[in-house]
Amino acid sequence: MNSRERVIKTLKHEEVDRIPRDLWCLPYVSKYRKEEVVEVRKKFPGDISSPSYKYGIGKRLKGNTYEVGQYIDSWGSVWHVAEPGVTGEVKEHPLADWANLDIYSLPWELLEDADLSQVNNCCENSDKFMMAGTGIRPFERMQFLRGTERLFIDLAYGTKEVYKLRDMLHDFNTREIQMWADTDVDAVSFMDDWGTQKTLLISPELWREFYKPLYKDYCDILHQKGKYVFFHSDGNIKLIYPDLVEIGVDAVNSQLFCMDIEKLGGLYAGKITFWGEIDRQHVLPFGTEQDVRIAVKHAANALLKKKRTGVIAQCEWGKNDPQKNIEAVFDEWNKF
Repeated sequence: MNSRERVIKTLKHEEVDRIPRDLWCLPYVSKYRKEEVVEVRKKFPGDISSPSYKYGIGKRLKGNTYEVGQYIDSWGSVWHVAEPGVTGEVKEHPLADWANLDIYSLPWELLEDADLSQVNNCCENSDKFMMAGTGIRPFERMQFLRGTERLFIDLAYGTKEVYKLRDMLHDFNTREIQMWADTDVDAVSFMDDWGTQKTLLISPELWREFYKPLYKDYCDILHQKGKYVFFHSDGNIKLIYPDLVEIGVDAVNSQLFCMDIEKLGGLYAGKITFWGEIDRQHVLPFGTEQDVRIAVKHAANALLKKKRTGVIAQCEWGKNDPQKNIEAVFDEWNKF
């Protein structure tokens, strides 16, 4: 059984020879701990990969991402970075004043100048499950453009401008989704961080009215072309799990250890694939190897409805996570 077959069977909730693996390395790890990454990938090869492609170069782009200082992204948001290899925070927002909305232009050059000419060839010549990771994140993008506090006030009052901005971004995002749907990739991913440690950042009712229809459109476009949909969100998102299942998300990456894992498994195993994860707030950076193994057993016992099905062993390698803990994640999943 090759990697593509293994992941597809997992998404179909069919038994596989082993749990598929997916290692994420944060920028600091990829840049400053390369030898360790090579060792781990050699011991535990991943099953999910990405084709070779390039987006266009943003006209507003200025500065170096992940280097201490500040940079301007393709959307015009100004990021401040305090540590090398660590994502910074947006401190200056191009739409802080709604008066700028009428003259604001989306970075269409990212899509219009994208080079996907090697994508289909990469898919054809690999037995990995090929997934395109997009920058689609409507809620977060609105925060980056408008500012988090301002956006929450806009959403609460339902200002006409916040609807206009949402629809502008949705037009851009559907174009990006369609661009990938027309290739030979197996799956496409998008994201938004919706949860605090305890609950959603906005009410589930507002989420369903304002954002859920966008996500459903992305899922529908991809499913019409036979693609799988992968979605990531940080925080406690238990209140929208049934909605993600309903709109057709095939695999969800969420912070399981912020929620009741047993309850999630009982409600949604067999309905959606759990795309990781293992606790990266406490266990991976500060726990022992044994703590990591216990956490994997906890997740496995809660989420595996049947033997070896419906779970992808995803693990995010953060700046301070010991290599031995990352290896313990995959070694322990192998036992299931």
